[in-house]
Amino acid sequence: MARRTTAPPPEDFEERIVDIDVSAEMRASYLEYAYSVIYQRALPDARDGLKPVQRRILYSMSEMGLRPDRGHVKSSRVVGDVMGKLHPHGDSAIYDALVRLAQPFSMRLPLVDGHGNFGSPDDLPAAMRYTEARLAPAAMLMVESLDEDTVDFKPNYDGQETEPTVMPSAFPNLLVNGTSGIAVGMATNMAPHNLVEVVSAARHLIKKPDATLDELMKFVPGPDLPTGGSIIGLQGVRDAYETGRGTFRMRAKCAVEQITPRRKGIIVTELPYNVGPERVVTKIKELVTSKKLQGIADLKDLTDRHKGLRLVIEIKNGFIPEAVLEELYRLTPMEETFGINNVALVDGEPRTLGLREMLQVYVDHRLEVVRRRSEFRRRKREERLHLVDGLIIALLNIDEVIQVIRSSDDSAQARTRLMEVFDLTDIQAAYILDTPLRRLTRYDKLELDREKETLSDEIAKLTEILSSETKLRQVVSGELADVAKKYGTPRRTVLLEAPGITRTPVVDLQVADDPCLAMLSSTGLLARTPDASPLPGEGDRTAHDVLLSVVRTSVRGEVGVVTSLGRLIRVQVVDLPTLPPSNNPPSLSGGHPVSEYVSLQPDEKVVGLGSLDPDGPGLALGTAQGVVKRVVPDYPANRDDFEVITLKDGDTVVGAVELESESHDLVFISSDAQLLRYSASLVRPQGRPAGGMAGIRLDDGARVIWFGAVDPERPAQVVTVAGSSTALPGTQVGGGKVSDYAEFPAKGRATGGVRAQRFLKGEDELLLAWAGPAPAKAVSAVGKPVPLPEEIGRRDGSGVRLTHTIGAIGGALGSGPAPQRGDDARSSEDSGDE
Repeated sequence: MARRTTAPPPEDFEERIVDIDVSAEMRASYLEYAYSVIYQRALPDARDGLKPVQRRILYSMSEMGLRPDRGHVKSSRVVGDVMGKLHPHGDSAIYDALVRLAQPFSMRLPLVDGHGNFGSPDDLPAAMRYTEARLAPAAMLMVESLDEDTVDFKPNYDGQETEPTVMPSAFPNLLVNGTSGIAVGMATNMAPHNLVEVVSAARHLIKKPDATLDELMKFVPGPDLPTGGSIIGLQGVRDAYETGRGTFRMRAKCAVEQITPRRKGIIVTELPYNVGPERVVTKIKELVTSKKLQGIADLKDLTDRHKGLRLVIEIKNGFIPEAVLEELYRLTPMEETFGINNVALVDGEPRTLGLREMLQVYVDHRLEVVRRRSEFRRRKREERLHLVDGLIIALLNIDEVIQVIRSSDDSAQARTRLMEVFDLTDIQAAYILDTPLRRLTRYDKLELDREKETLSDEIAKLTEILSSETKLRQVVSGELADVAKKYGTPRRTVLLEAPGITRTPVVDLQVADDPCLAMLSSTGLLARTPDASPLPGEGDRTAHDVLLSVVRTSVRGEVGVVTSLGRLIRVQVVDLPTLPPSNNPPSLSGGHPVSEYVSLQPDEKVVGLGSLDPDGPGLALGTAQGVVKRVVPDYPANRDDFEVITLKDGDTVVGAVELESESHDLVFISSDAQLLRYSASLVRPQGRPAGGMAGIRLDDGARVIWFGAVDPERPAQVVTVAGSSTALPGTQVGGGKVSDYAEFPAKGRATGGVRAQRFLKGEDELLLAWAGPAPAKAVSAVGKPVPLPEEIGRRDGSGVRLTHTIGAIGGALGSGPAPQRGDDARSSEDSGDE
């Protein structure tokens, strides 16, 4: 292994050590770093609204020919060209800036047309090797007339290239697209605005240079964010327009809609600026999990690229959607604060600008651009006119010109002799020598005359612009108007003047636990109505539908749906639709089918409703085999579905009623027209597993077709309909009879009862029966009214032939219709004319 040695310093070497104050060195280095960040990276120029990296991206893409009418190229090509020639600060910073220029949710008027995954408010974009880009149409407004000496150029970082110090910027990009950046010791955060509004304000300032802020705010009332939404409170906006600093609140655009037949929801279609749906969804789930936010049943993100943003927040029944929405605004990013800090570079110095100052800087810049452009164009036309004049002289003296050229020894001598003979300039003489002879014809003479006339007119117009400040301002104003007409879009953000908003406390999110009535109709509809409202059909003989069960409860309470198999299924009262209060509601047609709340087995039917109040008298049940049971109201709190009676094989529950008092009668009506009534006090309450006790003695072949409870202290009626047992269900109208309930004597439990109707020829059983508060009313199977015969005095008399088939019968309070034999009450979707 070779040994490494260090050569000694030469004899004349003199070691020099310079003492430097560390604090002074750090101060100088930090200031140099701060200067670089402020001027070369973080802050935009107030004239074109671009940071250096953004300006270099647009310039490089323009030089690469990536115009809107050309194809997209890989983003990595753009990034490489920008980094290699103009911006040696790393590819990630360049690509991040390129991506933002292409994002429609970040820029009010995007400057880059991106192809591929350029990210979302929640997600990062794909890598630059997977995306493609080209200039957007609006970007051509930023770079147009760069080649007409409209702006100054400076050397790039290594002096081998040049770049523009500012873009010509044919629209006020700083206000339209806004910007954000963090420098050293300062930061900027500007909100986007509507192009049409900003251009209108700029044109007003051009016309009236002494315009006040109030005048300008008539054109620019506030920011117009790319994501829409609404801005709450405009005082902060005015502060920002006046001083350059201010804050305002952004809110999501929401609507309360009926998303299912049973539930309402909040539909979110627009979110605050720089807020994505995933962020909102995550925050809502976090709040619901921690129980800091109540009333939300489900949350779905249905956002797609075709329909746009759509968040569906399903609200639990019993909660006020508007109050829940206020909590969402308070607790989630659905309402955010935007702090305006209008810091930009003006003449190389960072300044905080108000609305008028930003517009004035842009207008001054645009006036200078148009002036320099006009000077360039006039100079080019004057140079061309000078050449055209020389060609015309050559055409008028073509023979002499040819003779001079042929007699000259070389081109230099020919040029000199042409200048002497025809009084031409050096440029004109050289141009004549370079012009092919085929152009020196009579036809070209006419063309040159027309070109000379056109050039003279254009020079005169350009001279007029340059010599008149008023004309110059008119040109700038007209160009701005054309830009607004071509690229302007309607305002997206709604401005709301609301200095203070009253928040709804969390305790008020739920609806009040007011008393109400839960109702089940003969056509299988469930609904609720305020306790003070009249019941459907009360006092109206023509009302649609009758009630199978009515239970007094509260809005946030529970009721039980009792089925023919002896099951009780819990239903939240708040889930039931509310019938509007009225002196005479027409029907339960606004209710929802019971099938939306409970799942039934193939042969299972709903026979009634029951209260789940543990202090109430409980349910009374009657079965087809004559069993009666009063259920002890000791229901399990942790189960939504349980049995309330143990049935024998082949037996079913035919009636279930909420027993309001033990003084009421329990009533059985059998298929052989026997009616038995006795006091409910004769039946001892039993626990849920019990099978009940004998309720009525039945003859062979008979069965119970109706069971219920009747208050003997108020007028009541008994309705029976007889027919043939061999007829198909629903095909015979039968014979009906209406009797006074008082005609039927009370007897003991488990006895045979008394006859309720005498059968005529062709009648051998009751098709349906009912007993309850007078006056009785009948409806068809689809809920349409059916007339009943007049009441007769004899309890065991025969019936009168009916005119229509009866589907159900009910009373003044609807306590208990009976479905037709074999043709039970149908759901609301079958409702209609008979």
